[in-house]
Amino acid sequence: MHCSFSIVIPVFHEAPFINHVINHVTAISSGLEPEIIVVDGDPKGRTLDCIEHPNVVKIISGKGRGRQMNKGAASAKGDILLFLHADTELPPGALAEISSVMANKEYSGGTFELGIMSERQIFRLIETVVSVRTHLTSAPYGDQAVFIRRECFEALNGFREIPIMEDIEFMRRLKKAGRRIYVIPKKVKTSARRWEKEGILFCTLRNWALISLYLLGVRPEKLVRFYYKDWGNGQ
Repeated sequence: MHCSFSIVIPVFHEAPFINHVINHVTAISSGLEPEIIVVDGDPKGRTLDCIEHPNVVKIISGKGRGRQMNKGAASAKGDILLFLHADTELPPGALAEISSVMANKEYSGGTFELGIMSERQIFRLIETVVSVRTHLTSAPYGDQAVFIRRECFEALNGFREIPIMEDIEFMRRLKKAGRRIYVIPKKVKTSARRWEKEGILFCTLRNWALISLYLLGVRPEKLVRFYYKDWGNGQ
């Protein structure tokens, strides 16, 4: 199956990472030439100003990943939407792997296993826990590089524009609608910067607690103050 891809990258103060991730996507695309859309939540577009690649679509949006990803998806031309964080790298052959999955109409989208850019063994444990959780719940985290058929994304009206948990909320609606996702058994590599800044144990337990509270019905507007506390870029 031939797929056309639109890769949507939401950013906010990501100038140090943005050219690396764009060059990385270009390098692993295997000639598939995806459309790359960078959506900046900074009204001054300071991350966009740093982009060196001439063919990237640049969009300024209101702040918030859900809002930014929706705006990027609204301008996308590809059949498959891939939502990628600026500090996450796709595995080699990622787009070919997605094409293979999307050839099976049984699946509406999918994700990858989580990998964390650190040699510390505690991160291998975190990766294992996230893998088990992803397979059990079919609700991956946003930094696992979620992909979805565009018509399915549009049918579900995209992400809810809530302060956090937009990825979990979308996947719950996807599952409720009877849509299936496939977990590709290859790892993305996401930065360990947040764990290292906040402390591995604190960050991990805080994230699990917030997800549990959200699933118990606590509103994202209340949870967000604990998620972004002392975190500089708010993304």
